[in-house]
Amino acid sequence: MATSKQEAQLVLRAQCHDREALESLLRGVMPVLRRYLQGLVGTFEADDVLQDVLVLACRNLSCLQMPELFRPWIYRTASRAAFRRLKQQTSRLEHALDEPVLEQLPAPDTHPPVEFFDGLMGTSSIPAASRAVLALHFREELSLAEVAAILEIPLGTVKSRLAYGLTALRKQLNQTRSI
Repeated sequence: MATSKQEAQLVLRAQCHDREALESLLRGVMPVLRRYLQGLVGTFEADDVLQDVLVLACRNLSCLQMPELFRPWIYRTASRAAFRRLKQQTSRLEHALDEPVLEQLPAPDTHPPVEFFDGLMGTSSIPAASRAVLALHFREELSLAEVAAILEIPLGTVKSRLAYGLTALRKQLNQTRSI
């Protein structure tokens, strides 16, 4: 994944406290990050996580030493924020299951997804780690090496998570077809 020269220049300008450059830089990555985050945390949580990522990017952009690595850096930041959110959701769910008021909670608003792939990716049957790999590789069209760099995991782990995610998608697709 390559950061364009123009984007690298925007990073340098933003690191020199150029507000317009920072806004242009973040506006340029927002659509792809939103799409990526929707695949990880779902449509309803994606905007909140995206906002967290943008705030983190504003605060920590000065720490980025190589502006040409902005894209992998921002995806890594987004991945970590998404995993934190998923961990919080799991923790809340476990806590809620301990309480007898579970039946009083409103049912989640489940709108059908726009794209079939997003619908398949949005289920809890696919672990978040596999969803991250699937989204980066198929939706963002990144190579497996680039995915490994973004998620800071070995290439073999990326391949394992991809295989596991594809197997889970196939199972889910077969279940959907049989209904």
